[in-house]
Amino acid sequence: MTRLLFSLFLALPLPALAQVLPSHATMGDGYAVLIISRERLEVASPCEFGVYLQDQLAARLFQGQSVSFNLPPGEVSVRLGMIGTESCQAGITPLESQRVSLIAGEIRRYRIGLSPSGPYLTPAPSSQ
Repeated sequence: MTRLLFSLFLALPLPALAQVLPSHATMGDGYAVLIISRERLEVASPCEFGVYLQDQLAARLFQGQSVSFNLPPGEVSVRLGMIGTESCQAGITPLESQRVSLIAGEIRRYRIGLSPSGPYLTPAPSSQ
């Protein structure tokens, strides 16, 4: 999906691209960064984890990987789920989502944790 959108932007002539992007998007303000990482020791599972934003699959993470999203400020629904073979499936019960409140200009970092009830997000220390 991201590659498709990127290729569509590349196909647009420059004046059309300026009309598609809001003016604050080109300046870099007005957005927050959400970073989700899967530490090797936190979740020792061979399963791939899906990151769902607003109930849409936005990323897949294996051990040691992380992903970042530039999102508008406000609340975003984040849900995590195991993806893969039958042993990685969570079952029929849908996993609960977590609400993350984002403020423009901030960088929020989370790690994936795993409990008996399933995966969840836990705040991660900033790497400064």
